[in-house]
Amino acid sequence: MDALIAFGVLLVLIVGGLWVQFAVGAAALAYLWLIKGVAGWKALGLVSWGAANSFTLAAIPLFILMAEILLASGLSARLYNGIAPFMRRLPGGLLHTNIVGSGVFAAVAGGSAPTAAAMSTVALPALSARGYNRRFVAGSLAAGGTLGILIPPSITMIIYATFTETSIAQLFAAGLVPGILLGACYSLFIIARALAKPSLVPKDTQQRTFTDYLRAAADVLPFTILIVFILGSIYAGIATPTEAGALGVVGAVAISALYRRLNITMLKSALSRTLTMSGNVLFIVFISMLFAYATALSGVGEALVDRVAEAGLSQFSLLLILVVVFAILGCFMEGLGMIAIIVPVIFPTLMAMGVDPVWFGVFVVILVELGQLTPPLGVILFVVASSDAETRVEDVVMGVLPFFAIILAFLVLLIAMPDIVLWLPQLTSGG
Repeated sequence: MDALIAFGVLLVLIVGGLWVQFAVGAAALAYLWLIKGVAGWKALGLVSWGAANSFTLAAIPLFILMAEILLASGLSARLYNGIAPFMRRLPGGLLHTNIVGSGVFAAVAGGSAPTAAAMSTVALPALSARGYNRRFVAGSLAAGGTLGILIPPSITMIIYATFTETSIAQLFAAGLVPGILLGACYSLFIIARALAKPSLVPKDTQQRTFTDYLRAAADVLPFTILIVFILGSIYAGIATPTEAGALGVVGAVAISALYRRLNITMLKSALSRTLTMSGNVLFIVFISMLFAYATALSGVGEALVDRVAEAGLSQFSLLLILVVVFAILGCFMEGLGMIAIIVPVIFPTLMAMGVDPVWFGVFVVILVELGQLTPPLGVILFVVASSDAETRVEDVVMGVLPFFAIILAFLVLLIAMPDIVLWLPQLTSGG
């Protein structure tokens, strides 16, 4: 009963419009009071310090700073224009650049919102002006943007690892293949749609020389080196994810200097935005640790294990219930909040059912992607719409529906074939 009251308070506060951090904090305090009275609050300082005193979480501001330096220096446009010539001849043309560009930028941005914002600002006005169907463009950008939390390095994966004590390196390895496959599914849909209705995509008649392709490759090469540098150092065991984040910041500064975009004003802007975003993310983590502490203290996780066993729910049924829950919650709160509230409660049950924690980490990240695209209130829908004055949220919603269905189908595929996720982690660990 205490758990139901606490979760009820949480949902009422969130639906009522209170910021997630304060809603979770209020619900956590109420939960502890219901369980232990005022005495339950005595451990708040210790729990908060335990959450803050984490070398793992130090990776978050470093990856955010790396992405902000690249964004503030305007290099997202160079990346997009460098990929575009190689995609033009495919059915669907530059729409594939939205997917590939988002995937590459995701590998340095670490989050969906920065990826969607960077790609949409460059692509949405330009492609619409070229005659591409606006809804098709907006849908591909929204879907591509969600790859930001799946393709490593991923801030969302770091948060999941913090709550579940799972290896970040293993999670990063696990997210790579599904991220590439999901991006390929998006591109296959674009090809099929473009072939079925050619009027959605204008033909590209521009001729390019070998020199043009070399120049385009030169624009992409620094980003590719940075990605290999970061992930390679983690997978090879040379650097921890936090140390790799620091190396990424150095690499981002070097790329900005290479393209003569490095200056004091740009660095100040990047640092300012990093402080704001890092403070927001880490505050959610710290407050959510209080809720996780209350959940553990109440024993609701263990009680849920017993209830699921009594109900005879299969692993597949429970995972499908999670899909529905994340899709609905995505309309009201951001991904980090969903993970912080749901994962501590459901994790013990899934572990008791034999679910691999690394596989579940990737599954949860894709569920967050799904929630961010849930029509009509998914956060990425508004990020894409806000990047162009001519694009309405309704256009993005209609454009993203097929990609939403693709994510649902992909989740079912991962349940049926878990080795898609686990193959690379087992390979990198020598297992």
